[in-house]
Amino acid sequence: MTRCHDAMCITCSDAAVAVRVRELLGDGLALVDTDAGPEEVSVALVDAGPGDIVLVHAKEAIAVVEAS
Repeated sequence: MTRCHDAMCITCSDAAVAVRVRELLGDGLALVDTDAGPEEVSVALVDAGPGDIVLVHAKEAIAVVEAS
């Protein structure tokens, strides 16, 4: 499920954003909660699980900010 808002996905912007992982989808993907609603991102580079807060840039989680 990918939802774009204001012609750009929140997690596709030029800035990295902190979001909470809602659920792992398999194949290195996860559904995350953003201020604008849920978005699908890659978590292939990090060891993240549901409830964790990850830093996302260009639809790629690049760091776990807070583990649940």
